[in-house]
Amino acid sequence: MWSIIRKRGLSIGDKNIMKEKVMLITGASGGIGSATVNLFSNYGWGVIGVDRAECRSDFPNDGLFIKSDLSEPSNFDQIFSEVKQYSDHLNVLINNAAYQITKPLLDTTVDEWDAVIASNLRSVFLGAKLAHPLLKKSGNASIVNVSSVHAIATSSNISAYAASKGGILALTRAMAIEFAEDDIRVNAILPGAVDTPMLRAGFNRDHVTGGSDSERLENLARNTVNGRVGTPDEIAKSIYFLSDPSQSSFMTGQALVVDGGATARISTE
Repeated sequence: MWSIIRKRGLSIGDKNIMKEKVMLITGASGGIGSATVNLFSNYGWGVIGVDRAECRSDFPNDGLFIKSDLSEPSNFDQIFSEVKQYSDHLNVLINNAAYQITKPLLDTTVDEWDAVIASNLRSVFLGAKLAHPLLKKSGNASIVNVSSVHAIATSSNISAYAASKGGILALTRAMAIEFAEDDIRVNAILPGAVDTPMLRAGFNRDHVTGGSDSERLENLARNTVNGRVGTPDEIAKSIYFLSDPSQSSFMTGQALVVDGGATARISTE
């Protein structure tokens, strides 16, 4: 299923809404996704958002929102058909959509495993394939793949998610090599504990002690060097850094960890 929302009734392709710089982000309605949408829009970018969830009320009025399930490969052709009507180029593709199963590996079904891989990893592959011509046309373009610290240091009852995020790191390196000749940089960002609905939903793993979400957040914060969890706005700014060639032009194939120093500390001390 998919649907399109044109903000304020603006017509796709209307010359009045065409922007010099255009980004596309998946998972646009989530915590990190919506913060990233707002940041790019505030900097004057044209914004295209894709999500299986509903469009948020604060989505930019001159943007394009497409409601679609990225775990269905057949949806990608229609998504990019609409993208091409909104803009004839893309400067940045941000693969941010994510789905999480929180249960022991031995209890995870094949269907559940496949659903996580399809949403988190296969969507990056398909999104990059279809976005490539639009990125190449803009020149000096960028892909930012949102991975996770679970790609490099994980815990129990989240194996499918960790595997999908680890796969994104390998895919990022491969894409960086193959797309370099087309002047497309490809990097990954690895957020740590960030206060989002997905993080709070994951508390059912009981990996953090506490009775309420607030108590669990406080206890989780103690695991970081900074002594707090991150905010979606902080991750959005890091994504913008990797997207902007004036700031990160000599970076490609890299993994930027943004976790408040959590992975810097030895767990046994």
